[in-house]
Amino acid sequence: MEFRHWKKLSHKEQDAIITLALKNNIDYEDKMSLGIPVSKLDPNVFYEQASFLKEAPLLRTYLQNPNHIGCHTLGSSEPFFNGTQQLEEEVIELISVDILKAKSKSCDGYIAAGGTEANIQAAWIYRNYFMEACDARIEEIALLSSDDTHYSVTKAANLLNLQSVSVAVDEETRKIHPELLDAAIVHSKKAGIKYFIVISNMATTMFGSVDDPDLYAGMLAKNEVAYKIHIDGAFGGFIFPVSCPENNVNFSNPNVSSITLDAHKMLQAPYGTGVFIARKGLMQYACTAAAKYVSGMDFTLSGSRSGANAIAVWMILFTYGPHGWFEKISKLLYRTAWLCKQLDKLSIKYYRHPNLNIVAIRAQHIPAAIANEYGMVPDSHTEAPKWYKVVVMDHVEIDYLQGFIKALGKAL
Repeated sequence: MEFRHWKKLSHKEQDAIITLALKNNIDYEDKMSLGIPVSKLDPNVFYEQASFLKEAPLLRTYLQNPNHIGCHTLGSSEPFFNGTQQLEEEVIELISVDILKAKSKSCDGYIAAGGTEANIQAAWIYRNYFMEACDARIEEIALLSSDDTHYSVTKAANLLNLQSVSVAVDEETRKIHPELLDAAIVHSKKAGIKYFIVISNMATTMFGSVDDPDLYAGMLAKNEVAYKIHIDGAFGGFIFPVSCPENNVNFSNPNVSSITLDAHKMLQAPYGTGVFIARKGLMQYACTAAAKYVSGMDFTLSGSRSGANAIAVWMILFTYGPHGWFEKISKLLYRTAWLCKQLDKLSIKYYRHPNLNIVAIRAQHIPAAIANEYGMVPDSHTEAPKWYKVVVMDHVEIDYLQGFIKALGKAL
């Protein structure tokens, strides 16, 4: 596979690039700026003379405190932080083209505060698109998703005053029931819904299951209704395209309009670091024209954003490069497969997508004491859980999993 933007850079190379970017941002000591309601982090609280900062470009970025308000892939942006904004634009292009198979310069996007914000951003854009471009009334628009979809879809429906339609999945395969999807669309049409905003999953939070966006597209086309499909890849966005490169949940699929990723999950960036990416021509529907004092205005839900989070994503991707990242993902998938093999030996029922590192285990096999000891997450804290999940991350080594399996064997 050819990578146009993604490569491995040494720490020295990264330091030089980030240092130059910071020099191209405003320096509050060398240039007076009377109109910006921001400054670098307070030196009385955040010590900026520590010697280790010379070797820590990300920490220097936090101290300089760049504001990345707006969307830097689209039009103009605040000139005071142009240096680090360019690195954010670079990382959005890298993710779009080299990970999500978009054509060059065909997407807009920004580093969001997380997957929840990015999913709401998508719903906001498509609601406005249907109302402005299609003359839809708000009561004619609905969010459509599966029962396994993240709760951010419920937040989006509440915030945007949209109806929400949820479709059941098969208990064993976690796949959407096609006949129930069809029935839900037919029922919604009869209730006056003409436009659908689809949230399709690239690894659900609880199970790691992956939806087929073409199933949604085919069923919606069959029922002759308008739609836009957004992929929630908050968990899977940085692993599934690597572990399963031949997939249809990316921008090579014409049915896909936008995608969410979470850098603070698989990428291990600081919390509050998500990614929203959409095809060109869509971001404009979230333009806040009232933000006239912002150069280029604002197209994002969050408004002011920390440029340091964008630098963190940039650094992680260029530290590994595509081949180093593949090796890391392969290691996690090996550990996950090892765990599943041990569960099979114990005749324990579970669900696992073969290309992902989540294992959802039937709660009937997991005593509460073991769940608590090993920090397992249930599918519900308000009622009796049906599933507990294991997410195989860097810290979940086979020695640790071996202890878990041994405890399970004794309990059973």
